[in-house]
Amino acid sequence: MDISSLVQKNNTKIVFVILDGVGGLPINGKTELEAANKPNLDALARVSACGLHIPVYYGITPGSGPGHFGVFGYDPLQYEIGRGVLEALGLGIELKKTDVALRCNYATIKNGIIVDRRAGRIPTEKNIELTERLSNQIKEIDGVEIILKPGKEHRFCLVMRFPKVINENNAMVTDTDPQKERKPPAEPLALNEESKEVSEIAKKFIKKAEEILKNEERANYVLLRGFSALPHIPSFEEKYALKACSIAVYPMYRGITRLLGMETLPVEGDIKEEVEMLKKVYKDYDFIFVHIKKTDSFGEDGNFEGKIKKIEEFDSFLPEIISLNPDTVVITGDHSTPSLLKAHSWHPVPLLIKSPYVLGGTVNAFTERECLKGELGIIPATAIMPMVLANTLRLRKFGA
Repeated sequence: MDISSLVQKNNTKIVFVILDGVGGLPINGKTELEAANKPNLDALARVSACGLHIPVYYGITPGSGPGHFGVFGYDPLQYEIGRGVLEALGLGIELKKTDVALRCNYATIKNGIIVDRRAGRIPTEKNIELTERLSNQIKEIDGVEIILKPGKEHRFCLVMRFPKVINENNAMVTDTDPQKERKPPAEPLALNEESKEVSEIAKKFIKKAEEILKNEERANYVLLRGFSALPHIPSFEEKYALKACSIAVYPMYRGITRLLGMETLPVEGDIKEEVEMLKKVYKDYDFIFVHIKKTDSFGEDGNFEGKIKKIEEFDSFLPEIISLNPDTVVITGDHSTPSLLKAHSWHPVPLLIKSPYVLGGTVNAFTERECLKGELGIIPATAIMPMVLANTLRLRKFGA
């Protein structure tokens, strides 16, 4: 249901926190959330409406893009947006209708086999050096301008700027990242006639980059992901009448929110810096999104203890968020990333909504098993924003 016609404005404040990949699975009987010492999160859960959400659909493992679009109320099956566009926007590249954008990884390859998809998570400083080298030596391919920009750690962005308008069909090319180590990189295959030109340019870029990087110990190869062109999507403010901003360190998440028309605030570092920015801009916005990345990173690395410590670190800053006295606080994840799987998963994600208008008192902690007892039940991610708006009295009654 489109709730736009029911939206009404008021002076309420919403703080919406995503602990990326927060959901987990038990190791030695406990998930990361169950093993973490997080008294503030647990106390907040006890007075909140809790539940679990399904990011895309039953059994579907979401990428970060679909996971975020879902929680922001955009059906990820309707708005299937490539990660390349999100990465480019997040890095501040002003995309044009002539562009195909890709999200890329530096990787380690030996004897034609990928031994590390993330090149050991090379330092961002090394990424900057390598990307500058590639930029200086690959300026165009077959008359198409090549634009490169470094991201965090092993990630960088590639934009192919054509001398003609591009549509989403032109960007229908398969990823070269096999998603697992000990496999050869895949070919960038065109999925239709219109995307063959992009596919050929991608192949040539990979070959040129491999030659330039051949003497690097770790980052000696590039993997291309998320071929995409700029789509049309209604803005967050059009949809919900909320003046919104985002506080996120990693480019992709800045890109998601920039695509939705949120103001993306520059922040470096981690949770401490993000909370400081939240306090600084709190009075200026109706809706403030705060993204915490490292819970997901540790889950992908299979680092159970690291993920626990990041949850505990966030917990230590939670009182500073609550002290701002927002009308509604939302804490959830965009998807689950169990350390057990070292990957995103299809499992429902814990969700907490704190408002004066919830039942509360149904759970004892913010964990997967406790949230299963909560008043929200298991809901689709797209239902979160209507519930948030209702709990800030921003939805009118439907019908007579």
